[in-house]
Amino acid sequence: MSGKDSGTYEGFSADERAAMKEHAQEQKKAARRTSKADKEAEALRDVLAKIAEMQDSDRVMAERVHAVVTAAAPSLAPKLWYGMPAYAADGKVVCFFQSAEKFKARYATLGFSDLAQLDEGTMWPAAFALTEVTADVEKQIGELVKRAVG
Repeated sequence: MSGKDSGTYEGFSADERAAMKEHAQEQKKAARRTSKADKEAEALRDVLAKIAEMQDSDRVMAERVHAVVTAAAPSLAPKLWYGMPAYAADGKVVCFFQSAEKFKARYATLGFSDLAQLDEGTMWPAAFALTEVTADVEKQIGELVKRAVG
């Protein structure tokens, strides 16, 4: 354990702790919603608001990823997941967009959970670095998302 002198665990960065707090708030907010339609509508508003808060290049990529995912797999429901736009089947995240800014990374990420049906042999990618979402990248994302949901 680090922080021997202070007695505190320093395993998570401030950004990671903030993401966990966001996730807890998301769960509390979702639990307060009443009907399924209300939950879905509010979750979509939350995702769009989170995208709107992003800095320029992340926001542009997130908007395009959102459009592609919702067109390619309308069965996936938008929701926030650890403060990131995510897309879920039966409440369980299948894919998500992580802005570069969120964890001060060099690039944004399109990630897939273990629910995504992307299996190829004994090893396959579950996350993809994004520096720009071009027409070709949109096509690739659409194909990946369609495969992910089966």
